[in-house]
Amino acid sequence: MDILQLARAVISTEIEALEGMASRMDSDFSKAVEIVRQARGRVVVVGMGKSGIIGKKIAATMASTGTPSFFVHPGEAFHGDLGMIRPIDVALMISNSGETEELIRLLPFMEYQKNPVIAMTGKRDSTLARHADVVLDVSVAREACNNNLAPTSSTTATLVMGDALAVVLSTLKGFQPEDFARFHPGGSLGRKLLTTVADVMHHGELPVCEIGAGFKDVVHIITRGRLGLAIVMEGKELRGVITDGDIRRAFEKSDSPLSLTAGDIMTRQPLTTHAGERFGVAEEQMRVAKVNSLVVLNDIREVVGVLQIFDLGDQRVSS
Repeated sequence: MDILQLARAVISTEIEALEGMASRMDSDFSKAVEIVRQARGRVVVVGMGKSGIIGKKIAATMASTGTPSFFVHPGEAFHGDLGMIRPIDVALMISNSGETEELIRLLPFMEYQKNPVIAMTGKRDSTLARHADVVLDVSVAREACNNNLAPTSSTTATLVMGDALAVVLSTLKGFQPEDFARFHPGGSLGRKLLTTVADVMHHGELPVCEIGAGFKDVVHIITRGRLGLAIVMEGKELRGVITDGDIRRAFEKSDSPLSLTAGDIMTRQPLTTHAGERFGVAEEQMRVAKVNSLVVLNDIREVVGVLQIFDLGDQRVSS
């Protein structure tokens, strides 16, 4: 028995199921999108068993991408949680067979409240499909299970159909990374997108020297500043930066490095960022340029701080 061959067969079966589903998609998908877009309420996802597990993920994906949504367990719904579903909500009901008893028992309530029903099912002639306003076909030729029994290909197809629905809705709404970050403020993405350079930059007494400063003074300023660099100024104008790397290169290239000035050693036209720039944008700028630090400027191009790659997370870039 070839283990890898078996594993690849499972994956291939599920890929074939997705390709088949994609080829069958028709105007019903567009109708489902419009039903959700026009609704004044939320998307209520309902599913039992494995379909319920997939339904929870679909609801979470929708909610995090700009489509208010939540999951309701059909058993709990029949014992009081129906009060969570308002007439303005859309019901997304998931059942591969389309005959799941716990879901079918909810249909009269949906009809009474006039909730639009989107059925996600593998059986277009099922009870659920016949009573839905629109049907999303998630049928598969076979399960990836060797006995063609355990929900595998069918749950994957359902999950992917849910992702397609969520992402299309998000795209049509013009959902942006900043919007996503607002729903994920505790994660690294939220932190990068909602935090500005000014929130994390080093400011106050910065390691600044004049362009004519001597070698020893420059080294002293870098050491005292503890940022691994000195900002070279000519009056109020930024002229360059001197890093530890610049100091090493000065020793390698000059026979008398101690006689050099800041202007001789510095890297001219240093990379800068704006104090109001997004954290994530500044991080990407440093990663692309392979530098550890950016000089921070304000609206009138005054030097107001230093941002370092070490302030942006665990990953670092060497100079």
